[in-house]
Amino acid sequence: MPPDIKDTARAVEAAAVMELLPSRPRLLALGEPTHGEDTLLDVRNDLFRQLVEQEGYRTIAIESDCLGGLIVDAYVTSGTGTLDEVMEHGFSHGFGASAANLALVRWMRAYNDGRPAPERLRFAGIDGPLEITGAASPRQALTALHGYLSARVDAALLPCTPHTLDRLLGADDRWTEPAAMMDPARSVGRSAEAAELRLLADELEALLDEQTPHLIAATSRDDWDRARLYGRTARGLLRYHHWMADTSPARMTRLLGARSRMMADNLLAVAARGPALVHAHNAHLQREKSSMRMGGAPLEWWSAGALVDAHLGEEYAFVATTLGTIRHRGVDAPPPDTVEGLLYALPEDHCLVDARQLAAALGDTPPAPRVSPWFGYAPFDPAHLAGTDGIVFVKDMLEPPFSLP
Repeated sequence: MPPDIKDTARAVEAAAVMELLPSRPRLLALGEPTHGEDTLLDVRNDLFRQLVEQEGYRTIAIESDCLGGLIVDAYVTSGTGTLDEVMEHGFSHGFGASAANLALVRWMRAYNDGRPAPERLRFAGIDGPLEITGAASPRQALTALHGYLSARVDAALLPCTPHTLDRLLGADDRWTEPAAMMDPARSVGRSAEAAELRLLADELEALLDEQTPHLIAATSRDDWDRARLYGRTARGLLRYHHWMADTSPARMTRLLGARSRMMADNLLAVAARGPALVHAHNAHLQREKSSMRMGGAPLEWWSAGALVDAHLGEEYAFVATTLGTIRHRGVDAPPPDTVEGLLYALPEDHCLVDARQLAAALGDTPPAPRVSPWFGYAPFDPAHLAGTDGIVFVKDMLEPPFSLP
């Protein structure tokens, strides 16, 4: 091990993260290399508490359904609903089963209790209403946007009625058909009704923007922000369904790109509200292109982090997380010539490393890429050192994962 590597390691603390950055970012992105590990979420929770108490952060945004996130946000800010309901309906991808997510929600609710609204912590989901098997119907987003507008603007300005939306949407199971993920012919995304809905969604969003001064005065900026979330979610879902029905070789790349854009749009909306900690997979938050192989074919698309970084510059920071072992997944000690292997030789169980300082310490001897025997863990790509502000290293996953679907 080059001796300078030991000098790059420090405790995983908010103050240490800030020392790596030129200024406090509006979005501090903390990635994870795998899902389902509460140990990683415990690290996230500890860092968020410190960011709240020491750096004035007031929002946490995670890789979960943006509409479901409204349920969590209502609970932590005002106590709406019950904790059981929030964990069941406020998280997607099975993340409601996480004990660490439960602890986060409890802590945020306790922190907010009795505080004035401007000081309360906020929660946001950044993902679209998407799962591996497909995408949700745009019904919830479209009808909520229409309802917000119809209660506050002249009916003559609205491009459609609720009845028209209902007729065009049809049954929700047309949109959520699981077979459509593998068979474009089973998707309704390029039907005449879907095309008309895309035009109506555009008109509803335009009306929302045109009426901004009136709507904020008549309701609140939070209500208007929520309506904007409904608008971009409806637009994003309709675009996603459009590419679900595509039969060209570009289909999967466009689907992955559409998801990244939905995430990026949500992240930029979070950034507009103030400093936030973002937590999602490394591949979504990195500044480089994301890539994967599907059916033997390589796919590449710009990650949400790359899109956001292009807009925010130094106001976006990315700290990756990587691991030594996940023995319950068959991931044993890393080879010593990889990034993980170099960090595994350090004495700390958890540490934060300056990625650029690490690259400088390695000089002209770049680490070898690590290969994971388990598909669910993505090792850190040493080619990304220059585009990463810091690396959180967790030596061993000692607890079994929480249940994911």
